[in-house]
Amino acid sequence: MNDQTNNLTNEHEQGLSADTRNWPKALFAVALIFSIFQITTAAFHPVSTQVLRAVHVGFLLLVVFISYPGIGKSQPWQPLAWVLGLAGMTTAVYQWVFEADLIQRSGDLTQNDMIIGVVLVVLLFEAARRVMGIALPIICGLFLAYGLFGEYLPGELMHRGYGFDQIINQLAFGTEGLYGTPTYVSATYIFLFILFGAFLEQAGMIRLFTDFAMGLFGHKVGGPAKVSVVSSALMGTITGSGVANVVTTGQFTIPLMKRFGYRSAFAGGVEATSSMGSQIMPPIMGAVAFIMAETINVQFIEIAKAAMIPAVLYFCSVFWMVHLEAKRANLSGLPKDQCPDPWAAIKLRWYLLIPLFILIGLLFSGRTPLFSGMVGLALTAIVILGSAIILNLSSAAMRFAFWIALGVLCAGFFQLGIGVMFGVIAMLVVICWFVKGGKETLTLCLHALVEGARHAVPVGIACALVGVIIGIVSLTGIASTFAGYILAVGQDNLFLSLLLTMVTCLVLGMGIPTIPNYIITSSIAAPALLDLGVPLIVSHMFVFYFGIMADLTPPVALACFAAAPIAKEKGLKISLWAIRIAIAGFIIPFMAVYDPALMLQGGGILDTIFVVLKAAVAIGIWGVIFTGYLLQNLYWWERVLGFIAGGCLIMATPLSDELGFGLVVAFILQHLWRARKLQRLAQDK
Repeated sequence: MNDQTNNLTNEHEQGLSADTRNWPKALFAVALIFSIFQITTAAFHPVSTQVLRAVHVGFLLLVVFISYPGIGKSQPWQPLAWVLGLAGMTTAVYQWVFEADLIQRSGDLTQNDMIIGVVLVVLLFEAARRVMGIALPIICGLFLAYGLFGEYLPGELMHRGYGFDQIINQLAFGTEGLYGTPTYVSATYIFLFILFGAFLEQAGMIRLFTDFAMGLFGHKVGGPAKVSVVSSALMGTITGSGVANVVTTGQFTIPLMKRFGYRSAFAGGVEATSSMGSQIMPPIMGAVAFIMAETINVQFIEIAKAAMIPAVLYFCSVFWMVHLEAKRANLSGLPKDQCPDPWAAIKLRWYLLIPLFILIGLLFSGRTPLFSGMVGLALTAIVILGSAIILNLSSAAMRFAFWIALGVLCAGFFQLGIGVMFGVIAMLVVICWFVKGGKETLTLCLHALVEGARHAVPVGIACALVGVIIGIVSLTGIASTFAGYILAVGQDNLFLSLLLTMVTCLVLGMGIPTIPNYIITSSIAAPALLDLGVPLIVSHMFVFYFGIMADLTPPVALACFAAAPIAKEKGLKISLWAIRIAIAGFIIPFMAVYDPALMLQGGGILDTIFVVLKAAVAIGIWGVIFTGYLLQNLYWWERVLGFIAGGCLIMATPLSDELGFGLVVAFILQHLWRARKLQRLAQDK
């Protein structure tokens, strides 16, 4: 085993970041079995949801402990790694074997139950520390300490007191703690969509998106940066992970931007901002969207519909900022003959779009994410395997007939169930084994399965550990106390309540990822916003947005620090640019609260059109003042005028819209007059 672990590259300090081809065979096998288990349970539901959650967490713990070192950046010591990993899996086996007994004696734990529960809690804290650092375990530890010792606190923070066995029962057994809703969503929807993205990435979807964006925008003014925006938005349709987006598309776009004159900090900021936007870009969005749908008990399509207009405004804003910076610095694009043909790129890899479009269609037709994800994943595997076989067919007619035959076989799924698709996949696997290039495709699929398990680890561990917060909040009722403070502020001023919630999200986001950030703030702050009259989806989207913005906000700014080594620039400098470029992300949530029609939550079509127009103008004018350029560099008083104009459009007070539009018109007219005057003076010289 030690010989195998030595095969890992020096990147192991980032846990599972080494190339899967260099993984130890044992780790590769565990990750592969993990993915197979998840696919099987999603397709055929052979176990209860409680067992599914427990085994999901067990696999996560096993993968973490055999791959992440306890201290430093060296390889984990394998004997201890396997002891800890198998101990984590034992907690899952215990839940499976004694499922009926645990249900019957719910709340009355035996000594063995206590041991298993304590082991599970301790291992999850340690696994989270290894994967994400110390911040999230500290926050969850504070909630755990509150559950144990909160009875000794003064005032409203005091609770009635709970025994150690009650705390362990709440956290380690049932569905209100570590095995709560976030873990269920991680074990079902999220894992499938991560696998879906992994298969498409392995098959060349990144290259397709990048070539398409390069062909459309690479030769425009500021083309390299616009390619970053568009390719990141497209990548969001299959990954929904901001940091993953940075380290994939950023490897290409950031050096390209720097080569054509963009400052390093600006290039990193564009990539970080665009990549974080992938989490709010329908149709797939990020993992938080699935957790949100399950938490507030609405269809995923409702979340996607609410996010659609804000996401478009967000990316249009980033695109606009990039354009202004390019004009200000007089940056040109690539020569057109160096840009690929976007339609040739689609023609070459068009088949990869089939499962994506079908997945989108299923989601928007009201099908569940679990059903849609399973069908999309199966179709992706069929398309990849089928494309390997079809390359061996010489005539176009035979290729066309082959795709038709595959389509007819897959159509049997609607009559006979998902087993038909698995049968088709098995048949294609057998054929690939004997055709030229087929074995390479099978290897690609194996690595896609392992990649899916790799990317699921940080998401799953975060979802499981925040169960500590959910369990303690549910047990003690502390959420109502915190909500009471927000309500007390909001009775006098809703804006102050929103500001308090925003600051909470940004501060939490300095140390923890978007998923636990959303779960914590949605369980504490979102109900208070709902009581203040903010619509349900809007209140949750508000905390979701600022959980994302936290990854761009100094001093931590996770997405910016992920871009830093690629841009060869300090993460803080990148972050300072990112928050300017992402100004739309700070504006849209407030506007949606005051006018929910922006998220299609109330009002008619005219209301939506008006608020979209108002948001677009406000974002556009603030983009100008934060860039400092429109047709000419702005004077300081122009920036002040533009800031006030945009602020009036964001506010929801009597006459503020009229005043805002009037100031915008005044700003534009005087700037046009000044720019023409300067142009005439330059011509006269």
